[in-house]
Amino acid sequence: MKFLQILRPACETLWRPNRCVSCLLGLVIYLGSVASFNISPMTTGLRSAFSATRSSSSILGGTQRAVTFDHLLVNTGEDFNPETGTFRCRLPGAYYFSFTVGKFPKKMLSVMLVKNGMEVQAIAYDEYQNQGRKVQSQSVMVSLKPMDTVYLLLQDNPQYAIYSNAGPYITFSGYLVYPDSTSSVGYLNNHLSPPGPNLPGCPPPVDAYYEWIKRTTSEEPRSAFSVARTTSALGESRMRREREALTFDVEYVNIGGHFNITSGRFTCHFPGAYYFAFTVGKHPHRAVSVKLMMGRGEIRAMVFNEDMSRRREMQSQSLLLSLKRGDSVWLYSQQDDGYAIFSNHGRYTTFSGFLVYPDGESRNIDRTFP
Repeated sequence: MKFLQILRPACETLWRPNRCVSCLLGLVIYLGSVASFNISPMTTGLRSAFSATRSSSSILGGTQRAVTFDHLLVNTGEDFNPETGTFRCRLPGAYYFSFTVGKFPKKMLSVMLVKNGMEVQAIAYDEYQNQGRKVQSQSVMVSLKPMDTVYLLLQDNPQYAIYSNAGPYITFSGYLVYPDSTSSVGYLNNHLSPPGPNLPGCPPPVDAYYEWIKRTTSEEPRSAFSVARTTSALGESRMRREREALTFDVEYVNIGGHFNITSGRFTCHFPGAYYFAFTVGKHPHRAVSVKLMMGRGEIRAMVFNEDMSRRREMQSQSLLLSLKRGDSVWLYSQQDDGYAIFSNHGRYTTFSGFLVYPDGESRNIDRTFP
């Protein structure tokens, strides 16, 4: 009786008094089911992030396809299973994934980021079968629905392998950048059974944190894009030196519509700090020189590989930029005939960016120190 007296004020606050009896019963059942797992439904909220490494052993293609992990650094929301290497989406929204894999000596490297077991989102690749060890990285932002899965897939062939040791060489991370505030789904839980049944005439328990996030995220500035190419871009000898932006033909995410996939340019609508990352594939018998440009041609970062051999490999780069409204950011691939980037349906070449911190008074900072 004392327990019911304690809960009665909460019931009267949330729902009309004439429904208290049935609602209290439902609330007790609901709280009991949650308490039995010793996990509060408010614990995870609208947060999902993981970071895992593999240091135990290398993997040979043909013996194991999905890359698994033995060390979990972060698992907010418990949406990542290191034993299967699978991330299962609980909260709909835009997720940023990045991974780095080590190349095994005298083996080729081909690891794909796969969505729902069949959709290749991006690839890390190196076909050079020399004795040396090295790493390749890749990143992309993907829009996910509840129960979508994402994992890393090793090429199913003994000519391919990934290498790691106590270093570790192999890492995999992902996190929710923008939850889908338009979704009617509050949140799913990968580990708890659904809450107790709603009794007739009794509203379901309200997740106050979710409702607050849903309300505030719809009001905050949002800007994010992630794109890829499925074709190569070859430089050509030309007299004119006009710099043309690298264009793309696959759009994963374009929140706000601020990236023009036809022109290859991102235009800032909300001033603030933005994170940009890009990966490009090296074309056989060509060098690679790709620059992250701002405005009319200010170079902010670049990747470069002057190796003219036949092998294909990749280069990655990332940084934060402070942007004001109207600023543009784009990639420029050297247009001389000795340069090129490689890509195909494996999506070697990717470009992503998103607003990290909005700032109504953000100013461009470009300082050189001795």
